[in-house]
Amino acid sequence: MSVYSDPAHSAGDYTTSTIPDATRVSRETAPLDAAPAGAVGAGEVLRPINPTTDIVTVDAVTAGDRAVWTPIAEEAARATRVLHPESLQLPRPRHRRVITVANQKGGVGKTTSTVNLAAALALHGLRVLVIDLDPQGNASTALGVEHRSGTPSVYEVLIGELSLADAAAVSSQSDKLYCVPATIDLAGAEIELVSMVARESRLKEALSSEALDEIQPDYVFIDCPPSLGLLTVNAMVAAKEVLIPIQCEYYALEGLGQLLRNIELVQAHLNPTLSVSTILLTMYDGRTKLADQVTSEVRGHFGDTVLRTVIPRSVKVSEAPGYGQTVLAYDPGSRGAMSYLDAAREIAEYGAEKGTE
Repeated sequence: MSVYSDPAHSAGDYTTSTIPDATRVSRETAPLDAAPAGAVGAGEVLRPINPTTDIVTVDAVTAGDRAVWTPIAEEAARATRVLHPESLQLPRPRHRRVITVANQKGGVGKTTSTVNLAAALALHGLRVLVIDLDPQGNASTALGVEHRSGTPSVYEVLIGELSLADAAAVSSQSDKLYCVPATIDLAGAEIELVSMVARESRLKEALSSEALDEIQPDYVFIDCPPSLGLLTVNAMVAAKEVLIPIQCEYYALEGLGQLLRNIELVQAHLNPTLSVSTILLTMYDGRTKLADQVTSEVRGHFGDTVLRTVIPRSVKVSEAPGYGQTVLAYDPGSRGAMSYLDAAREIAEYGAEKGTE
């Protein structure tokens, strides 16, 4: 037992402590169990973290280091890497890549993946164009681009009234990120396209090399509606690659077979250069065995086509569009933001190594 003076009381006013000496800790020293095992070397003294000098990660704190690991410090370090990406410039693809993001099942993360992958690539030095081909206009919302009725949009591009460059708008997320928005007018486009000549190739004509050269994107992402209609067919004819987001649940696998059959039909009759280049597993919940089973089945069937990075189920990812932002702008230190950044890095590395003609 020990007796100590409380500085808040006057001289001579003492309080008796019942805390054993061995467990009493100074107010200026963090307890030893405040850091994870192995965070400091034997005998090291822990001190409070200094937010201006001690932004560290778990990997940075090794034996002999005097900084303290905290979850907040780690998230701050991740956010710093996202917001100040000068040290991480992703490589440019060998050839311009036009990628259709498709899955006829709704709610699997098509639009979310499109805008966040595009934002991650743009944030790290690449020029990216997003074509919002979904009448709901969710990609336009997430990228902070106006898409009210009457706004120059992909509808006018499809029917030949506007050029691609005239309809493209710069996103509020990055000056290297462009978006051709979708308005409600696009809802009736499929009916109008039926009577048009070369109706399946309208978007391909709009995305000609000459039209794209005006914007000079390294990547073009086409966000499709949740259907296998004429708009999705246009997207597949216009692209050379298909990226398929797959939710880590059983129902997501059921519709995959029909999507692959449609891709084969497009390959056979309209676009022989089309290929499924990337599969992205989304909404992964590590607490469930089902997520692991779906992941194992998809990886076993598609092999290296499946990205190593898995996108976790995240509230931050869902909240971001409500503020007209991608998750990289809304909460750059979150797990969702870092996962999309890792996925974008994989896509960029593939493009730099192999690319598409």
